[in-house]
Amino acid sequence: MTFGITVLAFVVLLILASAIRILREYERGVVFRLGRLVGAKGPGLVLLIPIIDRMVKVSLRTVTMDVPPQDVITRDNVSVKVNAVMYFRVIEAEKAVIEVEDYLYATSQLAQTTLRSILGQAELDELLAEREKINTELQSILDQQTDPWGIKVSTVEVKHVDLPAEMQRAMAKQAEAERERRAKVIHAEGEYQASKRLSQAAEALSKQPMSLQLRFLQTLNEVAAENNSTLVFPVPIDLLTPFLKHRAE
Repeated sequence: MTFGITVLAFVVLLILASAIRILREYERGVVFRLGRLVGAKGPGLVLLIPIIDRMVKVSLRTVTMDVPPQDVITRDNVSVKVNAVMYFRVIEAEKAVIEVEDYLYATSQLAQTTLRSILGQAELDELLAEREKINTELQSILDQQTDPWGIKVSTVEVKHVDLPAEMQRAMAKQAEAERERRAKVIHAEGEYQASKRLSQAAEALSKQPMSLQLRFLQTLNEVAAENNSTLVFPVPIDLLTPFLKHRAE
């Protein structure tokens, strides 16, 4: 008799244990009663009818999902490998359970196919230079497609673009040629500006012949400052003209 009571008490405790659920603040429980949806419960204490009710727990926290590297052929026929990261969360627990079998797996597969589709429509230069635009387009498309599942995609970021070795060498040559072009343009611009200044200086010196002689003497002074033991320089005839006139008189 005592054994029977003990067994009965144990069974009652099991039933009560199966009827009581405690959900955390970030969890919701989607309850089914005889296969029909009752609704989302929680957080806190949730009471279920034993054997009749079944509950599926869903987390409402933001999920960080890594999108595996995808082989993509860009619009200009360059083969690259691209991976990304996606941030999303469940905002309607009922839809996440009813509308899709496994919302994590479904979202991952959808992200992979969308990544290949969108990047295949972009050129390589656009993929490398306009990353923010591509991220926004990916986020918008994924958010729209996962909305029937009760999922909100907040951010999609392209993390890494793996280029073939030959493409990296070609881009390095292109960058080097671009730098050389800029250097030549800057050098030519400097020569042009210097020629204009020299032309203005020559015009100013031509108006005052004595200024040319003063410039010549200043140059001699700068050369003499180099500690040369012997200095040979030509003497312009114009420099001796005043002395020759004075002697003739």
